[in-house]
Amino acid sequence: QVQLVESGGGSVQAGGALKLSCVYSGYTYGRYCMGWFRQAPGKERERIAHIYTGGSITNYADSVKGRFTISQDNANNTLYLQMNSLKPEDTAMYYCAATTVSPWRNSGDCYRLTSYSVWGQGTQVTISS
Repeated sequence: QVQLVESGGGSVQAGGALKLSCVYSGYTYGRYCMGWFRQAPGKERERIAHIYTGGSITNYADSVKGRFTISQDNANNTLYLQMNSLKPEDTAMYYCAATTVSPWRNSGDCYRLTSYSVWGQGTQVTISS
């Protein structure tokens, strides 16, 4: 059974940094997407970064490009999100998510929230000004 467990959230001042971790089980190799999403109160959940394992392709939302870095450590079954230069508008609940493994999985799937069928419980990130 696939499971995702996030950790690393917290409260920091603007300009600070945090590193989120997502430990996963049930994934070995194959084509799938793993991503980080966030949802602020009153707003829709948005994709902020993803990895497509078909070619180790990463992609970022414009709002975090240049500040956040997604990475995957397969040896430790962990997905990371390094967040630097944090802003108050980064305040949200952060979730990691994954699609199923499929030989037909393509990189375009990674952009769609509906492609992700497994979600973690979320970790809160709060940035104060």
